[in-house]
Amino acid sequence: MDSEYNPQAIEPRRQRAWDDAQLYYTGDTPDKPKYYSLVMFPYPSGDLHMGHMRNYTIGDVIARYHTMRGYTVLNPMGWDAFGLPAENAAIKEGLHPQDRTLANIARMKEQFAKMGIRYDWPREIASCLPDYYRWTQWLFLLLYRRGLAYRKQAAVNWCPQDQTVLANEQVVDGRCERCGTLVTKRDLAQWFFRITAYAERLLTDLDLLTEWPERVRTMQRNWIGRSVGAELEWAVADRPERIRFFTTRPDTVYGATFMVLAPEHPLVAALTVPAQAAAVAAYVAQTRRLGDIERLSTEHAKTGVALGTAVINPFTGARIPIWIADYVLATYGSGAIMAVPGGDERDAAFAAQYGLPVLPPDPPPGATLPAKDAVVYRLRDWLVSRQRYWGPPIPIVYCDRCGEVAVPEDQLPVLLPYAVDFQPGGDSPLARDPAFVHTTCPTCGGPARRETDTLDTFVDSAWYFLRFCDPHNAAAPFDPALAARWMPVDQYTGGIEHAILHLLYARFITKVLADAGWSPVDEPFRRLFTQGMITKDGLKMSKSRGNVVPVDSFVAAHGADTGRVFILFIGPPEAGAEWNAAGVEGATRFLARVWRLYAGVDLGAGSGVRGQGSDDTEAGKAGVTQHSEFRTQNSSLLRQAHATIQRVTDDIARFHFNTAVSAAMELTNALTAYREAHGVTAAYSEAARLLLLLLAPIAPHITDELWLRHGGAGSIHAQPWPVADPALTAAATVELIVQVNGKLRDRLTLSAPLDAATAQAAALASPKVAPILAGRTPRQIIYVPGRVVNVVV
Repeated sequence: MDSEYNPQAIEPRRQRAWDDAQLYYTGDTPDKPKYYSLVMFPYPSGDLHMGHMRNYTIGDVIARYHTMRGYTVLNPMGWDAFGLPAENAAIKEGLHPQDRTLANIARMKEQFAKMGIRYDWPREIASCLPDYYRWTQWLFLLLYRRGLAYRKQAAVNWCPQDQTVLANEQVVDGRCERCGTLVTKRDLAQWFFRITAYAERLLTDLDLLTEWPERVRTMQRNWIGRSVGAELEWAVADRPERIRFFTTRPDTVYGATFMVLAPEHPLVAALTVPAQAAAVAAYVAQTRRLGDIERLSTEHAKTGVALGTAVINPFTGARIPIWIADYVLATYGSGAIMAVPGGDERDAAFAAQYGLPVLPPDPPPGATLPAKDAVVYRLRDWLVSRQRYWGPPIPIVYCDRCGEVAVPEDQLPVLLPYAVDFQPGGDSPLARDPAFVHTTCPTCGGPARRETDTLDTFVDSAWYFLRFCDPHNAAAPFDPALAARWMPVDQYTGGIEHAILHLLYARFITKVLADAGWSPVDEPFRRLFTQGMITKDGLKMSKSRGNVVPVDSFVAAHGADTGRVFILFIGPPEAGAEWNAAGVEGATRFLARVWRLYAGVDLGAGSGVRGQGSDDTEAGKAGVTQHSEFRTQNSSLLRQAHATIQRVTDDIARFHFNTAVSAAMELTNALTAYREAHGVTAAYSEAARLLLLLLAPIAPHITDELWLRHGGAGSIHAQPWPVADPALTAAATVELIVQVNGKLRDRLTLSAPLDAATAQAAALASPKVAPILAGRTPRQIIYVPGRVVNVVV
């Protein structure tokens, strides 16, 4: 055996062996209980750094662990390859988005291999390839036929930097989520998905997701934003129009002293008197430059303009003036509110600013009140149009004779042309390609024009987990029968930044597919884990900040297993952690110590307690009950080894990877001390064997190498996960509390297991109890098994 641990020699050899054995390739039919583990669809940036390693290592540990636990594990990988980041990066580098994206995919696959991350690569998919986006277009048509995809003229969020429309969810504090540019408004004909039709189900079904972080469920509840109240309609004074609005406080209608419309409300122009037209137009233009977050901020000054018209409050008969103000949004309710300054802080601030009256909000005795039976949601329909090149073309054509026509399914995919000027210019680049635009109407055969917007990349990632169940199907997006074998995803892992956009959209699309008879489940992800971010110098790793630790150079210097151990040991995986060079060196030293433990050890000798296999298998039962004399003579080391099995098993199941590594380190220390005192005994070899099995998912290369070098049969990753022997994990002693008439008198340390007779005899013989009894016979002795004896006198 090599005297020194050399990961640079070991790791490429083990990786080739795993690939040759197709160790993690899964067929269509699980031959054991299934386990679907999935890490969120990555964007192919082309260069992974060690900040990325946490997410992928967690997923890899879970997949390897469940394989050893006896599951058929589906652990696929693919690429969220369309979208603005790829397009903008390609423009900046003077490359075509397709060429750059495919090169980046090849590069990232190499880096995954170097990190020891193994996937079911025959299932690989990329959203930018026609065999995938054909079915994204099919999905669009499915929603279109079901009345869930529609086009309308709308004031939309516009990013001047990226030259494209943004969904509400992609605007953060009034700025583009991707580039940080202040967002403006633009009026465009856009495509939407009617996600609001599923608002109630998306909300109530959150209660089913008991294995999701409560933080994520709360974020989705707040985004959906269900409100119960009354929907009212009041007449405009001296005019035919009526204004419909929603209120959560119909009991305050008697305190309404003015009405406020959103500046975007469709009745604003009609209800503005000529004298106020210029002021109203200027205010509307001013408001369009603000984001929703800024408009709703409590620190934002309350401003508005009167339209010069009034509405009749039917409950009081009063004429109350109509204003516009930016603190009312067109996207909530109907874009109008009754203002009750006596009962609402925002209305009160506005009334104080403009000298408007304030009345008590309480209704008079016996007053008639509107019924509270309407429900509205904060959730808005999903805007899916993008005026950019790098995305799936929307499969719609426009015909002067037939109007809006869906592309027939047998004409999919509508291919994205390669030779297009994709520089952003405010319109869709596809509109500049006559060969793409001009087509034939599928209905009448006459001339027609293709839709030139492309789909939001979140559509691609809203169903990819279903395609992984049947990735090569050329006749359908997936076979529902195959989806039923694998869905739902048992473990989904990814960043908290996807808590609203991606996860909400994926839940919506899954429900639509379930309603259409395609998906076997309503909810796609049974269990969700959101990992914390690795930072360096207090900041997220980024090329632009110059604080990245590249995967290639790290693996070349330290080895992948060192990175995996460090990234898992650095802290609780749900919390953020700072990169620490000293911690890296500590991980290196730990693995070198593990390597030295196995000199002279024969893992195939067959001696010792074989604590492996399922608890309910005959082999497992026999393995944990034999060799009682062996257990007794070597109880200290084997007790710690089996206690470590219990700890690591529980910790991995609960995603406490840092404490799982800590437990393995403690067992390593115990093995080192034992060897120095006793040499290589049967007990030592057995405990060392168990340590390798427990470390296998965490440090897969060194464990597989040591296993094979020292007599193990086959790859360690094909071995069953060890099971703790209850006889070895049971406590050797118990502490017995001794009370007299309920008052503590003594604490006794006794051998386990402890029966009632032994416990009572020990309590009565206690030197602190006998003097109190003074020869008297206790009236009663109460025994709490293994814990307390209470002597009543």
